[in-house]
Amino acid sequence: MRRSVFVFLMFSIVICVFLLVFQNIGVEQALSTTQESQYIFNDEGLEDKSKLQVNEILLPMENSEFRTSPITHVMIHYMSNALEKPEDPYRMEDIYKLFLQNGVSTHYVIDRDGNFYRLVSAERVAYHAGSGSLDAFPSYEDKMNHFSIGIELLAIGTREEMAPIITEEKYDSVHSSNIGFTDAQYRSLKELLTDIDKRHPNIHWNRKHIIGHNEYAPERKADPGKLFDWEKLNLK
Repeated sequence: MRRSVFVFLMFSIVICVFLLVFQNIGVEQALSTTQESQYIFNDEGLEDKSKLQVNEILLPMENSEFRTSPITHVMIHYMSNALEKPEDPYRMEDIYKLFLQNGVSTHYVIDRDGNFYRLVSAERVAYHAGSGSLDAFPSYEDKMNHFSIGIELLAIGTREEMAPIITEEKYDSVHSSNIGFTDAQYRSLKELLTDIDKRHPNIHWNRKHIIGHNEYAPERKADPGKLFDWEKLNLK
């Protein structure tokens, strides 16, 4: 009888220990899942809290990927459809098609009137930076997409900057008002950067964290180029 009671007590103790261990593992897994979900939720929530009036024309999922790294940089670009339509280079329908055709993407586009377009959500990696490097961030070599938000300004650079893209004849057919950047774009860009800065605390308001494509890949990219006035952003 005593032996049976002893065996029963030992068995009960083993079961209790097993349940406690299992419960702790379950709690740890739940916390891990919650933390991961919370990170994603916070990112989406911050995106939703943006007070900007943004036109959302999202690209297909294959033009981006899920983000797993913190956002620390903003990269500024320019783009146009001057190659195909130098006389009308900024139609958003054409710009959208360029992303589709080339398998690339960006998070935001700012048109000539300063209107905002979101093509990729911030919680996803957009394909805008390509290969390159920054001396201050050596671990980011060829990985800037994963740590940055891309902003495309609809603009055309200098004749020299555009030479790899369009012929001189086509450049000459671009109206002078379509070369360079507009005041509306500068105002909207500053507003967007301020909004991004509030939502992503790892991005600092300085030229180390808000950069041009040409600073990351100087051998192959010129944008935003010589016509872009960085002083208008009042960065540190």
